[in-house]
Amino acid sequence: MRRDNEQLSMNNEQSPIDNIHRPNSKYKLSYNSNNSDTGLNFRYNRERRLESAPETVKGLYKSNNQNRFSLLGPLLADKPRRMLFVIIILLSLSILALSIFGYFDTVYSLDGNRIDITATGFEGTTIIILRKTVQNKDAYSGAVDIAVSPAIQTAEDNINIFSHRVFFSMESEEVYRFAAPFDSKEILMVIQNEKESVRLKIKPN
Repeated sequence: MRRDNEQLSMNNEQSPIDNIHRPNSKYKLSYNSNNSDTGLNFRYNRERRLESAPETVKGLYKSNNQNRFSLLGPLLADKPRRMLFVIIILLSLSILALSIFGYFDTVYSLDGNRIDITATGFEGTTIIILRKTVQNKDAYSGAVDIAVSPAIQTAEDNINIFSHRVFFSMESEEVYRFAAPFDSKEILMVIQNEKESVRLKIKPN
């Protein structure tokens, strides 16, 4: 019993460690009584830190808030841009349709030969220029018959058809010129050999 009393008296006495001065005894820890979870008050402020940061660092933070890249977004942003976009689409479709119907295509193929045809009206005649380019080693060489007539003919007029013949050689490129004895805004042509034929409609310049 005496030993227990002595032990209690020793516990009530001040420990020697308490007399030692701690270096951080006067340091005040940040404490936020409103934060019941951690009891800590975080004073980090991103905006204040970015004020003195380099422009490259600021750009990294700003890029996170930018919208994703959109191709149609700028084109359809307002009414004038939408109208311009619709006009471009309509023009593209018109050009595509005219190309399909052959208004812009003057290049054709005949039995391994690439044929480019142009026509020019001059003093009541139509000068036709035919350019031939060999496409492969098995391209045709020999006689080629050409028939030319106006695209529009009245019932009173006699059917006006001009016939001409050229000879394709083994040369890789050749140019043939001949004149049809009529002047028309649009002409029909048939180019044929023994195996194939090409029918086309062109407008002289």
